[in-house]
Amino acid sequence: MKKREHISTIMTKDVSTIDINSTLHEVNEIFAKNHFRHLPVLSNNELVGIISQTDILRISFGNTFGEEQGDADQAIFDMLSINQVMKHDPVIIGHDQTIREAAQIFTDHEFHALPVLAEGKTVGIVTTTDIIKYFLNA
Repeated sequence: MKKREHISTIMTKDVSTIDINSTLHEVNEIFAKNHFRHLPVLSNNELVGIISQTDILRISFGNTFGEEQGDADQAIFDMLSINQVMKHDPVIIGHDQTIREAAQIFTDHEFHALPVLAEGKTVGIVTTTDIIKYFLNA
């Protein structure tokens, strides 16, 4: 394991993002279809937030009402916007910062994904799972 290896070596480079004007229905579909849990939120191609599957679960009824839960969730998704649910101004990491720095950020905060930026543009995402895999394979 290299002590100063850049985060760009373990980040997901083909990062999916979502526009702030998209719907929560779209967010939910992306999570269900792609089996990941975090989406950077962009406005005019600028990072403005991050939304997680946990954010979606927090506003949904889950299995509370059995069969009817889907209708209740859809109604909530219609009432709220991404802007109302997402985390604004997320902590970010630069593509040239180290894996160790990312691990320290995750240790200091209670979230599990960091958008990776280069020259102000979102170029990737790194998660706690990426960090754990890196240390397990070292």
